[in-house]
Amino acid sequence: MTRADPPGTAARRAALRLLDAVLRKGLPLEAALDTAARDLDRGDDRAFAHAIAAEALRRLPDLDALIDGATRQNLPHDAKARFALRIALVQALALGTPPHAAISTVLPLVDGGPRKLVHGVFGALMRGGARLPDVPTLPDPVARRWEKAWGPDAVAAAARLIAAPPPLDLAGDPPGDAEGFSLMPGHLRLPRRTQVAGLTGYGEGAADGSGRWWVQDIAAALPARLLGPGEGRAALDLCAAPGGKTMQLAAAGWRVTALDLSESRLARLRENLVRTGLEAEVVAADLMRWAPGRPFDAVLLDAPCSATGIFRRHPDVLHRVRPAAIAELAEAQKAMLARAAAWLKPGGTLVYSVCSLEPEEGERVADAAPADLAPAPIAPDLLPAGLVPDGHRLRILPGALEAEGGADSFFMARFVRKSGG
Repeated sequence: MTRADPPGTAARRAALRLLDAVLRKGLPLEAALDTAARDLDRGDDRAFAHAIAAEALRRLPDLDALIDGATRQNLPHDAKARFALRIALVQALALGTPPHAAISTVLPLVDGGPRKLVHGVFGALMRGGARLPDVPTLPDPVARRWEKAWGPDAVAAAARLIAAPPPLDLAGDPPGDAEGFSLMPGHLRLPRRTQVAGLTGYGEGAADGSGRWWVQDIAAALPARLLGPGEGRAALDLCAAPGGKTMQLAAAGWRVTALDLSESRLARLRENLVRTGLEAEVVAADLMRWAPGRPFDAVLLDAPCSATGIFRRHPDVLHRVRPAAIAELAEAQKAMLARAAAWLKPGGTLVYSVCSLEPEEGERVADAAPADLAPAPIAPDLLPAGLVPDGHRLRILPGALEAEGGADSFFMARFVRKSGG
C-alpha cells in the first residue's frame, strides 16, 4: 500500500521544479511557473510554490552555507537532497512555516538514503538554532561583478534590497482608495504586499476614468517621462509589451505606435489599453526587420536586457545571467539603437533604457550611439528628489531612494537627432 503524501506536498514539488528550472536549466522563474505548477489546481498553492522558490533564490548562498555546515561532505549543487533542504529550510527560517510541516512535505520529494539525510540535516539545524542573516548574501560572481562596476556600497545596498519584496508602485491616475505616498506626479507608492486586485478600476473598463492606472516601479516610469508632453505628436515605443510605457506616453498626449515581437505579451498590452481607456497603434513585429514607413517625433527604446536591475522582484536573475549573455545582449542593443535612431525626425528625441546593472548594457551601449544622435541633457525636475542625472544620462544604483522603499536599478540616456542627420 502506497502511503499518501502529506497535504501541501504538491506545492513543494512545484517549488522544486521551479528551482531546478532556474538553477539547472537557466530559465526565468516566471516563464517556468506554468510547467512547474501543472499539478496544482488551487491558486494559493501556485502562489505558495512561487513564494518558496523566490525566497530560496533570494537566500540561496545562506541556505547552502547552512547545509554545507551540517554535512560531512558537501552535497552536489544539483543534488535533489540539497534542493529539498533548501525548500524545507527557507520555509522554516524565512516564511514562517512550522518546522514539522516544512520537513514532512519535502521528504516525499526524495527517496532512499537521501530521505534519511534530509531529515537528519534538517533536524540537526533546527535543534542547533539555525537562522538566516537579516541581510542576505549575494552570489559571489554577482557581488564581484557589481563591486568592480559600482563599488562595495552598491553591493551592500543590493543585499539589503533583496531581504524583502519591494513596495508596489502605481502610475497614471491612481484610484482614491489606494493609500500611500507620492515620489513624483503621477505616481503612488503603496505598502508592501498591498493587494492591487482590490483597488477601484482593477480589471474593469475606464469609462469613468477609474481604471486609468497601472503597476509600474518608479524607475521604470522615468524613461517615458524624459520624452515630455506629446501634444499630439507621434511617438514609437519599441519592445513595448506589457504596456506601462505605452500607456504613459498615451496619457501624456502622444500618438503612440507600440511595437513588440511577442504576440502573447501584446495581448496583455491591448487588455491594458482597454482597461485604461487609452489608445495606441499596436504592431507585432521584429524591430530589426520592421520598416515604419514614416519618421517619428520621439522614440523610446526600452531594450531587451539581462534584467539584473530588477533582481529584488526577480531574484532568479542573480543565478542564471552569465557574462556571455550580457555581452550578447549588449551587442543586440547597439544594433537596435542604430536602427531606432534612423526612424527619428531631425530634432526628435530618443530615449534608450535598460533595467540592467551591467555597464556593458547601459553606459557602453550609449557610448556607441550613432553619430547623428546628440546628447540631450536630462532636466533634474523630471526626476524624483534624490535622483541626479549626469548630463544626458541617469544611472539608478541599488540604494537609490532606499529610505522611501528603494527603486529598481536602471540606466537611461536621452538624445536628439541632429538636424540634417
